[in-house]
Amino acid sequence: MRDIPVEKLSEEEARAELAALAAEIAEHDRAYYERDRPIITDAEYDALKRRNAAIEARFPHLIRPDSPSFRVGAAPARGFAKHRHLKPMLSLDNVFDRAEFAAWIDRVRRFLGLAAGERIALVAEPKIDGASISLTYRRGRFVVGATRGDGTEGEDVTANLRTLRDLPLSLPPPCPELIEIRGEVYMAKEAFLALNERMEAEGEEPFANPRNAAAGSLRQKDPAVTASRPLALFAYAIGECSEPIADTHQGLLARLRAWGFAVNPLSRPLQDWPEAESFQDEIGLARSSLPYDIDGVVYKVDRLDWQERLGFVGRAPRWAVAWKFPAEKATTRLVAIEIQVGRTGALTPRAVMEPVNVGGVIVRHATLHNEDEIARKDIRVGDTVIVQRAGDVIPQILGVVPEKRPPDAKPFVFPDRCPVCGSHAVRPPGEAVRRCTGGLTCPAQVVERLKHFVSRAAFDIEGLGEKTIEAFHADGWLTSPVDLFKLPAREAEIAAREGFGTVSARNLVRAIEARRRIPLDRFIYALGIRRIGEANARLLARHYGTFDAWRRAMLAARDPTSEARAELEAIVGIGPAIAQELADFFDEPHNLAVLEALAHEVTIEPASAPEAGGALAGKTIVFTGTLATMTRAEAKARAEALGAKVTDTVSKKTDFVVVGEEAGSKAEKAKALGVRMLTEEEWRRLAGLA
Repeated sequence: MRDIPVEKLSEEEARAELAALAAEIAEHDRAYYERDRPIITDAEYDALKRRNAAIEARFPHLIRPDSPSFRVGAAPARGFAKHRHLKPMLSLDNVFDRAEFAAWIDRVRRFLGLAAGERIALVAEPKIDGASISLTYRRGRFVVGATRGDGTEGEDVTANLRTLRDLPLSLPPPCPELIEIRGEVYMAKEAFLALNERMEAEGEEPFANPRNAAAGSLRQKDPAVTASRPLALFAYAIGECSEPIADTHQGLLARLRAWGFAVNPLSRPLQDWPEAESFQDEIGLARSSLPYDIDGVVYKVDRLDWQERLGFVGRAPRWAVAWKFPAEKATTRLVAIEIQVGRTGALTPRAVMEPVNVGGVIVRHATLHNEDEIARKDIRVGDTVIVQRAGDVIPQILGVVPEKRPPDAKPFVFPDRCPVCGSHAVRPPGEAVRRCTGGLTCPAQVVERLKHFVSRAAFDIEGLGEKTIEAFHADGWLTSPVDLFKLPAREAEIAAREGFGTVSARNLVRAIEARRRIPLDRFIYALGIRRIGEANARLLARHYGTFDAWRRAMLAARDPTSEARAELEAIVGIGPAIAQELADFFDEPHNLAVLEALAHEVTIEPASAPEAGGALAGKTIVFTGTLATMTRAEAKARAEALGAKVTDTVSKKTDFVVVGEEAGSKAEKAKALGVRMLTEEEWRRLAGLA
């Protein structure tokens, strides 16, 4: 479907593609943020995000709870204590040219209700390609340092951060009682090359690029290793702060400098947004000569009171944007196309290329997405291909060089059988992906499902890495998730295996036993049901409350005409396509047997209520008419921040309709349905604004 222009997608095609994009982007987030081993280019990742955003803009009623628009990074890695940020540490939206940048300025202007000619002062800062961190100071002393993680929780790397020379361990007065300072840990290009030479000389695998080197060095279990690595730090923002410290972003940067932080010397105030284009060109020309990697420029609204009003949308602030540089390109020869099989049976083609240096990084592989992508670009084994890299990861193939095609090169024929188990590989109508029909009888799917089952957002069983699962499966110890809870009986056998020993075996058994209690949402997510990501699992858990209630409802929902099916489809964020996936899962006897066996092995805890509190938490709100004290976008953002769900349609499930001036049919419908209507003043009181 990605070959279909967004404006020509049907609603069902859009729904299916949004589900696929959510799953694919989540996997790339895990590869980039958790494993420091990205598998696609920045440009390719950005293209996926832009496609997702374009579909959501055309079909806003199809926006999923697990939409990439709401996600930041990935869950904290194992092995580090978790630290919850006092204020979320979010990501940035991207633009790629002057027109998109001007469109961002227009959105800022509309949100704030500014006149067309009113000046918007900005601050421009080079976008350092490193690892984002948050530093908490209490009474002027550094107490906690953490990675960004998923934006809400990160990894506590305080001990490692203390080894950085650029990090002040105390702030000179005057300073707030409490402050979170945000920054980027990076590695200079020259230091990176020296580190890789040393690692290669010692027989260790070198890092792919400075960004991976910085992130990997920061997440060492031994702070002495971090101390031996040439890391540096730029500070650029704050999170939670117990008192105001400046009126503008320029003033904030000045305070950071006064406290001893390094602030990028190329940061520059811009009197108005048209100055951004010349600054972008200036930094772009200087990029290759800078001592560190950058992949664009961040532009921020200078006035902090405007930043506060603009707030956030989904995962990103409205008051800042990253203008990314164009991707770098090179050519090389395609030597093979491999087919990989995922846990849902998806057959994914991967290009194997002759090693090529693209922007200072040696790359060998690229994803080819699906058979339509290969056919559209007419990519053949033996072709000279044009590869693109933006940032530090595996490239995308833009196309081929036709005049260099070997005379015997033949079009690639996508297999109609699974390369792992030999089962038929079927492409469902309306989908771009071909899938193995072998289910849990396919070794690739069994192993991938087991890896998913023990993953961080699911059962989170430490010590069961990919290689261990593959080895246990090969020996017949693991054929289904139920077998995981039989491993404690094999502790002596595990201890005798190469690479384990008594302590490792005991730790693994303890990790498994510690997961015999699990919240319902994590349990549902662990099952690996297609299209059920973390967000949808939480939706289902909160709606049904308990495992027994959910199981009974899903069994009843197998009948498409049942009340249970109608209830399932009516859950905001679920809909018919996901409901059908659930029905299909519960219609498989093998799955029911696994569920029954798991229910005897673990205690599945009822769902907890949403964290947000107050009069608006969990309420559904519709805004209609013109508000006098704020724009409608600002009001919606405030409602969502307080735990409410904002929709554009009035129904019996609507809790409040906020009525502004010149309200139309929505107010009339609310009156007819008996939905409570609020004046703007009543809304402001409920929202804590009056």
